[in-house]
Formats: sequence, C-alpha cells, structure tokens
Amino acid sequence: MKKIFYLLPCLLILVSCGAARGGKTTSQVPAQTQGYVIGFYNLENLFDIYDDPAKNDEQYLPEGQNKWTEAKYTKKLHNMAQVIRSIRDDNGRYHTVLGVSEIENRLVLEDLVSQPEIEDANFQIVHYDSPDRRGVDVALLYDPKTFTYLDSEEIPFTFEGTSLTPDMTEEEMADFRTRDILMVRGKIAGEDFAFYVAHLPSRVGGKSGFLRSRGAEIIYHHAMALTQKFPGIKIAVMGDMNDDPFDESMAVLLRGRKDIDAVAAEDFYNPFWSMLENGFGSLCYQGTWSIYDQILLNYNLAKAPAGGLHVRKIVQDKYYGRVFRKPFMVQESGQYKGYPFRTFSGGAFIGGYSDHFPTYVIISK
Repeated sequence: MKKIFYLLPCLLILVSCGAARGGKTTSQVPAQTQGYVIGFYNLENLFDIYDDPAKNDEQYLPEGQNKWTEAKYTKKLHNMAQVIRSIRDDNGRYHTVLGVSEIENRLVLEDLVSQPEIEDANFQIVHYDSPDRRGVDVALLYDPKTFTYLDSEEIPFTFEGTSLTPDMTEEEMADFRTRDILMVRGKIAGEDFAFYVAHLPSRVGGKSGFLRSRGAEIIYHHAMALTQKFPGIKIAVMGDMNDDPFDESMAVLLRGRKDIDAVAAEDFYNPFWSMLENGFGSLCYQGTWSIYDQILLNYNLAKAPAGGLHVRKIVQDKYYGRVFRKPFMVQESGQYKGYPFRTFSGGAFIGGYSDHFPTYVIISK
C-alpha cells in the first residue's frame, strides 16, 4: 500500500533499499539456544475470496479489482506459512507468540495455521473483529505448548480522555474508524505476561502523527493500569506502528527508550531503534528504510532480575531484535530490487510475500 514518509533525522540511514543490512541473513542468524520467540508480522492484506457485507473486501474477490482467485489466495497462504516456518528453522522452535496484522477475519487465520508448512505447531488464535474501514484486523497466534492463555481484550480506538491536542474536528473524530488494539494475557514458564498487538493509523493522505500518538497513548495507559493490577507482569507491545522508533508516538507517548540501560520502571525498551540507526529496516519507501514493525518491552521484561525471563541479544551479539529477511522474501530485479517481495506491484499479482519483513525478539532465563 502507499505510504508517505517524513524525513529521517540526519543521524539515521541514508541508504538505498537494496543496501540495507536487514538483508544480511548471515549476520542475523541467532544461535539455537533455549528461549521463547516473540514476533510480529504484517501479512499484507490477507483476505479470503468470499464476499463479506460487513467488510471492505470488494478488491479481494474473484471478480474484484485484484481478481483474487482461490489460486492466488492459496499461494498467499503458502507464502506466509513459508516465512513462519523459516523463522522456526532458524531458531529451532516456533514462535511462542506471533502478532499479525492486515488479516480480514478468523477464517484466514484458520486457513493459515492449517498450512502443511506449520500445521505441526498447532497454533491457537486470538482474534476480534474490528470496525476498521479497510476491513483488516490484528490478531495473535500462540503455541499452546509454551504459552498458557488466560484472557484477552479488544481495546477500542477512541478519543475519550486524551491529553493530546487533536488536529481533527469533532465530526472527523466521531466518524473515524480504525483497528482495535488487542491485549492477550497468559503465562510463559510460570511467569505473567501480556502482549499488545496494534496496527496504528497509516500515513496515507499525509495524516499527522496525532492519530498514531493517540494509539500509543491508549496502549501505554492500559499497560500501566495492568501493571498496577498485576505487579511484576512482563509486557511486550508489538505491531505495525506506521511510525519509526524515534517518532513521538513511540518515543514520547509509549516512552520507548533506545538504550536498555536507560529504561526506568515506567518505560519501554525499543530494541529496533538502534537497529534502524545502524541500517536495518523492515520496509522501504523511495530508497529509505524504516522499521515500523516494532516490539517494545517493559521494564520487567527488559531488566528482569537474575533467574527471570528477559530479552537477550540475538544478532551479531549486539542487537536484542531481529528483522527477518531471507533472499526468497526480497524483490530480485526491476525498479523495486532489494525491496520486500510483496503480493502485488503496480496492480499486478507478482506472487510475493509481504511489503513488510517480520521482526522478533527472543526471551530466556
């Protein structure tokens, strides 16, 4: 989909998409040691082929603009499963939890987890239908062998109680519809965890950062309230933020910190900030990499005491996050050489994967 980017600060990368270090898989492959994989993947418009009057799915029907046939849908499912399986092969284990975005409904997730490449994972699904005008939702897949599900909640995107100054009229705010935010609570190795999955409003149409900052504000206040209710709970916030780690939504409203040593009790650690500054990227626009696909970790998870689950370094013995990119996921030629190999290009089906690379962190004791 079209994305409008703002200029990056001069300290950030000024590299072409084909040269970004997100593609150096040999430097990114983590050692296969004990741990739990926590990841996120924007599946880029994973729609089924059936007409749903409640969804904006007209483009993704056999007779629609994209001629979205069963063969194309099956190819898309196979591609998504191939990526998830490849992450499993690199780490020696499946994701414990995998947040996903740009999915139409629960059916596409059921079709995805039953693909032969990943069906042995027995992924379970947490999903709610949201009021998004594009007809896409977020969801969480989890491995029941390593994550014990307790409860979940859909958190609506509203403007009630915001401390921000809106740049929209009251009528515009009343009419605004986007994805809900998903919260899933459970246990890993007996420890309390909560995962937030978000797909914050896009930049299409030149929209300001107010909407994304509001989304971050909603997540932050909910997470702080959850911490009060469950002292010691470990929290990961993941999603397609449509902002980079240094933007106001992530750095100010969600209190994301670039350096793990700077994380205080009410902060989050953002391992993808330093990675972006050093040339990694999860998506590309007009030759510039960004990392919109982020996973932020609260103090209890970033700086857990000895013996508790905590994030660990997995790339070059230096970075706590990984942008997962394999050669088969990359456009090999043409105008967009080096970009993520996506499903459609210029309105034509090219049989790729997604316009985003997935990201993940690993936690261990």
